[in-house]
Amino acid sequence: MEYIMIIIVLFIVMLLYFKIADKYNIIDKPNHRSAHTQITLRGGGIIFPVAFIIFGLFNPSLVIEEYWSFGLGLLAICTISFIDDIRTLSNKIRLSVHLISVILLLYFTGAFALMPFWVWPILFVVIIGTLNAYNFMDGINGMTGIYSLVTLGSLAYINREIIQFTDHDFIYYPILACFVFLFFNFRKKAKCFAGDVGSMGIGFWVIGLITLLIMRTGEYKYILLLAIYGMEVVLTIIERIFLKENIFEAHRRHLYQLFANEEKVSHLVISSVYAIVQLFINIFLIHSHFPIWAIVLIVFIPAGGVYLGLKLSLKKKYSL
Repeated sequence: MEYIMIIIVLFIVMLLYFKIADKYNIIDKPNHRSAHTQITLRGGGIIFPVAFIIFGLFNPSLVIEEYWSFGLGLLAICTISFIDDIRTLSNKIRLSVHLISVILLLYFTGAFALMPFWVWPILFVVIIGTLNAYNFMDGINGMTGIYSLVTLGSLAYINREIIQFTDHDFIYYPILACFVFLFFNFRKKAKCFAGDVGSMGIGFWVIGLITLLIMRTGEYKYILLLAIYGMEVVLTIIERIFLKENIFEAHRRHLYQLFANEEKVSHLVISSVYAIVQLFINIFLIHSHFPIWAIVLIVFIPAGGVYLGLKLSLKKKYSL
């Protein structure tokens, strides 16, 4: 009953936000680098920080005792990202808030106590890089929502069946938010896009959970719960460096962009395929007893080979 009520509240929040976004013209206008062609409301991902606020209202003592630092980090990164959705901010401001949010996240996961100090800078780079990967991959209808749903579902399974590393509701609430967001976004003509507030918000939550799981178990293999995003972003960055392009500028070199823009494949099909491939990886990952180096080889050699083969074929076909 509680979860049904939360879904209803989240639906109401989304509908209210649509009225605000429409009134204040918070929209996403397509350009030559976009994978969409119609003006769409932006910032629908505001539902993710709202989901945490609701989590806090239902679990006040839990948030005060355990989840306050995560909540502050999430709300900080979502606030600055929402402002950036409305008006462009300087990189210094955004990166400063991202740094503060990551510090709060690492404090929440216990990383500062569990890891030697020389590892801390590596953690900062990996987490900020993964957050930006989440943002880079948020380019077509359904991608952020359904991919996050697969990862969160896998984390929920691990938490219930293998090792409980956090409160169950701390995973269920973002899952409910994903379902509500996908209702409006997983469409041929999306009602809204996540915006930076959405990709950064749900990315921060997912990364926080994975980091917490790794700190509790010492199993670094769980970083592969984001294997497809990681592989695509890293290989695309390498490609852009090889082509002497500015890796910080918007582009259309991701494989999903080539399928959406050049092949005209449905956004919903592409997003679903990415999520299904990640799901198969997660199933293997969760039940595998191989060492992490073996898992990495088993996952990335075939996945990377297929990825590069498809990309080279499309680039050759369209002379890109």
